[in-house]
This record gives sequence, structure tokens and C-alpha cells, in this order.
Amino acid sequence: MGDDLGERLEAGLGELLQRRTRLGLYTDLVAGIGRGLDVSSYPLLSGLARMGPTTAGRLGREIGLDRSGVSRYASRLEEGGLLRRSPDPDDARGTLLVLTEDGEKIVSLLRQRLALALTRRLTDWPTAEARAFVTGLERFVRELRDDV
Repeated sequence: MGDDLGERLEAGLGELLQRRTRLGLYTDLVAGIGRGLDVSSYPLLSGLARMGPTTAGRLGREIGLDRSGVSRYASRLEEGGLLRRSPDPDDARGTLLVLTEDGEKIVSLLRQRLALALTRRLTDWPTAEARAFVTGLERFVRELRDDV
């Protein structure tokens, strides 16, 4: 394996994780939805969909926001009817963030939009190369998660 693979991967992931790259993806995803959903609140809605009902603190740690940021965006999404706050059965003083039925429908729409956008990005790739990329990325992410 080439010695520069780690450096190339570092550079590629660095670009992918930059805010401007994410915003480029998120802008089209959230277009026309409203309801408190924008490029800033999208990670919260997406993270909540992946985690299920959770506290603002746990969600913030997962998506890289502080608790006050999570609470602020959650309030906007709650006003838009996409999530609700519910008592935490494990902590009488705590509150869980929970997707509403509308929130789940919007997340499904967002995932469809994102899958379509990513598929369009791979359209010009040779099929075998696209499949190898996706399979390799799935493995890479799985192994990263297993190490955490």
C-alpha cells in the first residue's frame, strides 16, 4: 500500500468535514421545507433520527454542538412540529428530545434527497469503482466506530 494513502485520506476527509462542504450538501436538502429546518438545525434533526429519543447533552456530544446550541435549534424544530420534548423515564428532572411523526416523515424525505444527490455525484464513475468506493467507505466508518 502506498505511503501517501494516509495523507491523501486525511486531506480528503478534512475537505469533506469542513463546514462549507457540508453546507453545500445541506442547502439543497433543506430547501423549501421550512418548519425551523435549515442548514444549522439539519445535523440536530439527522442526529436525533439516528440516535432515537435522547437528551440534549447526549445529542450535542454526538453531533458536536454544546447543550445550549442543541436547545436553541431544538426549540425551532419543536415550534415547526418536527420534534417534541418528553419526560426522561430514567431521570425525573430530565427531558428527552423525540421526533414527531412529521419529523420522521421529513427525515425520510431528507434521506431520499441526500441519497439522490450522492447517487448523482457517482453517476459518471465506472460502476465497479463506485461500488468499491462505497463498500470501502462503509468498512472504514464501521472500523472507526468500532475503535471508539
